[in-house]
Amino acid sequence: MEQLPPQLQHQLAQFQQLQQQAEAITTQRLQMELQLKEVARALDEVQKLGEDAEVYRSVGNLLIKSTRDDVEKELKERKETLELRISTLKRQEEKVASRLKELQVKIQDAIRSRTRGSPGVGAG
Repeated sequence: MEQLPPQLQHQLAQFQQLQQQAEAITTQRLQMELQLKEVARALDEVQKLGEDAEVYRSVGNLLIKSTRDDVEKELKERKETLELRISTLKRQEEKVASRLKELQVKIQDAIRSRTRGSPGVGAG
């Protein structure tokens, strides 16, 4: 098999890097979505409590007594932050997927033009 031209090698390397980047972004998004579900569940439970209920929040390895309103406020802020991060990650996923498609087309075109240019290959 003959050596690939440097430009095609570069495109293939870029494609692999983009694939890895896409996987990393997707993993991050899935982790954030899991955290969001946990926060939403905790928020639902806190909102069911009475105003005078004893509530504790986790700080490292400690449980600290807090007010229901403070915990609810903290959970709402965390939920909002996670939703924002998830939407940002989704946009990044879309951009990387688009770049992957573009690069894939370029690579396929380059390979097709090479095989058409090679004698005896693709003759039918």
